[in-house]
Amino acid sequence: MKKLFAFALFLPLTLLAQAGKSCCAPTSTAEFAMLASDEKFRSAHLEPIPFSFVPENGKEISFTTADGVDGKGYEVKAAKETNTTIFMIHEWWGLNDYIKQEAEKLQKELGNVNVIALDLYDGKIATTQQEAGKYMGEAKEDRIRTILKGALDYVGSKAKVGTIGWCFGGGWSLQTALMAGKQTSACVMYYGMPETDVDKLKTLGGPVLGIFAKKDGWINTDKVKEFEANMKKASRKLTIKTYDADHAFANPSNPKFDKEAAADAHKATVAFFRKYLLK
Repeated sequence: MKKLFAFALFLPLTLLAQAGKSCCAPTSTAEFAMLASDEKFRSAHLEPIPFSFVPENGKEISFTTADGVDGKGYEVKAAKETNTTIFMIHEWWGLNDYIKQEAEKLQKELGNVNVIALDLYDGKIATTQQEAGKYMGEAKEDRIRTILKGALDYVGSKAKVGTIGWCFGGGWSLQTALMAGKQTSACVMYYGMPETDVDKLKTLGGPVLGIFAKKDGWINTDKVKEFEANMKKASRKLTIKTYDADHAFANPSNPKFDKEAAADAHKATVAFFRKYLLK
């Protein structure tokens, strides 16, 4: 009788759990975070080639956040005062020297804009696949959103906002654009997880440039097509550029770096920001 009672109690709980799995899909950010435990995903990110970066115009910054733990970033300011800012979000490696170099490069090319590379790992930088998977898996969405909100407060409600990010940062580039709402004028996301909630996409304040790779085993063609359909439903402008390359093809520290595709994607990125953010 006790065994029957235990089984009767266990069965409904099991059915509830199964129902929960089928009816409650994870958010786009949670779905990407799950990849931290995917061995194939980890092995697809070859460890960065050693690199030494000497800052030219940028500097480390900190800003207050609602949870009392300061957010951090690397800011490259325009020569003249401007209220236009691009938030740059790092890959799963963290805010390393490659990202700081990208911040300086983009600011120099665009000119009248401030670029802030945000640190969503609170100072942790990975140099191995194991570390990167650990840091990405440990990154809490609530803390990340608190950092992003602190960064938006740092630039102020009158700032004109652009966003850009790669991989882990690609998805968070889109999420930052969503958080900024009407302040957002342009969002660039490289092979990041797209948002699937059409109602959320309707709140975007500006167009999106999505850069993807045909050989990407995770942010694949089906996800890109779904993103296109959802953006159409949301009546928001989306430009897609797809390259015959691997995930993380635009990272110069990646041994699978595709120089030609990365150069073309960067050219498209600069043109996109000039058209929609600096107009």
